[in-house]
Amino acid sequence: MAAATTGAMRRTDLVLLSTRQMAEADRMTIAAGTPGIVLMERAGAAVAEAVWNRAPAGGSVTVACGPGNNGGDGLIAARILRERGMSVRVALLGAGELLAGDAATAFTRWDGPVLSAAALRREVPDLYIDALFGAGLTRPLGGDAAEAVAVMNAAGRPIIAVDVPSGLSGDTGQAEEPVVRASETVTFFRLKPGHLLQPGRALCGPVTVADIGIPAEALDAIGARAFRNEPALWREAWPRHAADTHKFRRGAVVVVAGGIAGVGAPRLSGRAALRIGAGLATILCEPEALPAHAARGPDALMQRAVPDAAALRAFLDDPRIAVAVTGPALGFDPRAIEMVKMLAASDKSLVLDADALTVLAGPLGGAAAMLSRRGASTVLTPHEGEFERLFGKDPVMAGEASKLERARKAAALAGSVVVYKGADTVIAAPDGRAAVNATGSAALATAGSGDVLAGFVGGLLAQGMPAFEAACAAVWLHGRAGEERGLGLIADDLPETIPRLLGDFSQA
Repeated sequence: MAAATTGAMRRTDLVLLSTRQMAEADRMTIAAGTPGIVLMERAGAAVAEAVWNRAPAGGSVTVACGPGNNGGDGLIAARILRERGMSVRVALLGAGELLAGDAATAFTRWDGPVLSAAALRREVPDLYIDALFGAGLTRPLGGDAAEAVAVMNAAGRPIIAVDVPSGLSGDTGQAEEPVVRASETVTFFRLKPGHLLQPGRALCGPVTVADIGIPAEALDAIGARAFRNEPALWREAWPRHAADTHKFRRGAVVVVAGGIAGVGAPRLSGRAALRIGAGLATILCEPEALPAHAARGPDALMQRAVPDAAALRAFLDDPRIAVAVTGPALGFDPRAIEMVKMLAASDKSLVLDADALTVLAGPLGGAAAMLSRRGASTVLTPHEGEFERLFGKDPVMAGEASKLERARKAAALAGSVVVYKGADTVIAAPDGRAAVNATGSAALATAGSGDVLAGFVGGLLAQGMPAFEAACAAVWLHGRAGEERGLGLIADDLPETIPRLLGDFSQA
């Protein structure tokens, strides 16, 4: 799902606002001289425009309005659509006389009939507007509101949601039934995390972000540090290579691998690091696995036998080595445990994935404390199960429903960038910055896909990209590669797709 935008995208366009931050942006704009009803009129007009573009000429619209400002936006949209000649019904939760503030003003400007919520069942329109409740709802819907949602969802007609689908949390993307399943959502000023986090993203449909006159300068005062992951977020940090560069200047990556049973996974990581621009990638494996790695060639990957942590330490003494990636098919044996322990104590930038995360969560324990003491960059790439094993028992996580906030807390605990993988991957840095990714498809749910992502992160780190930006870029490109190849891809296809995607970022 991509939000509709106009013009060249800027970093400030990517900011995600919590419901509290959005309320503060409204408050500051009103305090600066723009009346709240003016903002509401603009919001209602944006909703009306979305309906006008979707409904058939002369079609019918039913607007389900709640008792707050979300309902006020719906009332204004209803008035504008009626003035344009559409057949419009308003179904209101509660009595209009109980509305307050700007919503009460919007009610006085509506001169059509007002029906009860129960009247939604009487006639099926061409399209519904869901203006029941906005992003700040903190409780499940019940009573007439739940009935209204059930009617709209069952009607088989398009639903345009105002701000967020009613029943959805704008902060967490979580929803308890009943919740509106919108065909399209119109929100204002900036997206909220719930527009991108699942299941919110699926419930919203395409999202249009409407400009209602809140100045971008409000973002500075709010201090928002969450973003939608797009190239504008990390393009300035993209690696640039002069004509006289060489392979070590482009960065050398080592992939610390396991034994004979897991030859493919670390090679996927190494190849991904090369394809995304690293100058050299070397597989460091158990001696028994070296012939199997060598037999996979000829290709650009180097391979060396590294039997134990002492041998690994000696190899990493080479100052030209920039990054170590480990975890894919590393194993859980004593060698693997010693390798992870030694890497955590090293001065190399690290990408820890798969088995390395399980080792950190199990035999080594105390992962957060161990990693937070590192002086070099660390990126962790857990999926849901690995994240729970690493951080789920920490009391800091207790009761936290938002994937975004869980990732932030984990990053702070571990002093590491955390790539919390899934259909709504969240990338979080220890300093509080975070991004929610929206690229990718079900095609990426295939063996080895995560190994490739770890290699992408390592390859960008090796080229000098800061850890947060490297992780964001790797996740976005990984998702785009999955979209481009589509169903039927295997993980081996992903590194080979990257060169076609790099043109926009490789120009000086």
